[in-house]
Amino acid sequence: MSTVRIAMCQIVCLDGDKRGNFARIESAVAEAKAGGAEWACLPEMAIHGWVNPQAHDRAHPIPGKDATRLCDLAQQHDIGLCVGLAEKEGKRLHDTAILIGPTGPILLKHRKINLLSELMTPAYTPGRDITVAETRCGRIGLLICADTHERELLVKMGELRPDLVLVPYGYAAEEDAWPQHGLELERVVMNAARTVGAPVIGTNLIGQIAHGPWKGRTYAGHSVAADRTGRVLAFARDFDREIKLITLSL
Repeated sequence: MSTVRIAMCQIVCLDGDKRGNFARIESAVAEAKAGGAEWACLPEMAIHGWVNPQAHDRAHPIPGKDATRLCDLAQQHDIGLCVGLAEKEGKRLHDTAILIGPTGPILLKHRKINLLSELMTPAYTPGRDITVAETRCGRIGLLICADTHERELLVKMGELRPDLVLVPYGYAAEEDAWPQHGLELERVVMNAARTVGAPVIGTNLIGQIAHGPWKGRTYAGHSVAADRTGRVLAFARDFDREIKLITLSL
C-alpha cells in the first residue's frame, strides 16, 4: 500500500475571464505544491466557465493552446493535474477533463457523458468512453460532475478497477439552497465512491453562472473527498476559495 497527497483546488471561476481564471489556476497549483501535494484536482470548466456559449469561439482542441499551458504548469511544479476545460473539435464543443502527469504529458482525457443539454445553445457534445490511466501511484479514472449521478457510468468505472477517481464539479444551485446543497454533493460523492469501490476526489467551483436558464445560480464549493467505502475524508469550505490537502492510502 502506498500513500499519495492530493489537493482539492476549490477556486473562483468567472465566466469568460480566461486570463483571470488561468491566474487563479496557477496560484492554486503553486499553493498545492507548496503544501506537499503530488496531485491537484481542479473544478469543471475552470478556464471559460460552465455552460458559457463563448467557449464555442474561444476554446481550443486538446492537445492545443489551453492544454499546453496546463501541461507546462504541471511540469513547472512537478505535480500531476486534473483540470476541467472546454475542448473544441471542429464545430463540436466538449465538456472535458484531462489528467496530466507531473512531467507534463496528458495521460487521460474524459469527455462528459451525462449532459444538461438544455442549458446552453449550441449544447456540448457528449462523450462516450470511460477509461483509466496507469500512473506512478496507481490507476486513475476521470468523471465529470453529473456523470456521477448515473449508476451505469459508475458501474463501468468500477469494472476498470481504478485506485482513485478524480471528478471536477460545477455543482450549482440557487444561492439560498446553500449550504444544504453541499450536503447533497457529499451524498453524491459518497455514493460514487461506494459504487466504484475507490476513493473519489470531487472538486467544486466558487462563483456564479452568467449565461442561460441557470443564470444566477451559485457554485458554493463544499468540495468532497471520500474513501472507497464512501466515508467522507474531508470537505472544503462553503462560499470560499480553499486548497484542501488529503493524504490517501492506495
